[in-house]
Amino acid sequence: MPNVEKISIALPPEMVAVVRQAVETGEYASSSEVVRDALRDWTQKRNLRQQGIDELRQVWRQAMEDKTPGVPVKEVLDRLERKYRALAKRPNNAD
Repeated sequence: MPNVEKISIALPPEMVAVVRQAVETGEYASSSEVVRDALRDWTQKRNLRQQGIDELRQVWRQAMEDKTPGVPVKEVLDRLERKYRALAKRPNNAD
């Protein structure tokens, strides 16, 4: 593997046991492979989270730039109250 740098990490005993078990069962060839795979997953999760944040920021900016009048709070609350009263009046469909 070209351009590999060794580093030392400290893990709690539970994580060490998981890493060793993955190697002992043949799921991975080495502890390094376990850590590299975990870091790939972490990186992907981190990138997806950042993508979600970026999308939310874009939606927020669009909402802030939208100058059309919104729905008054009282109207929204009235709609919700009517909706949940109607739901509460429905017969219970429990088995």
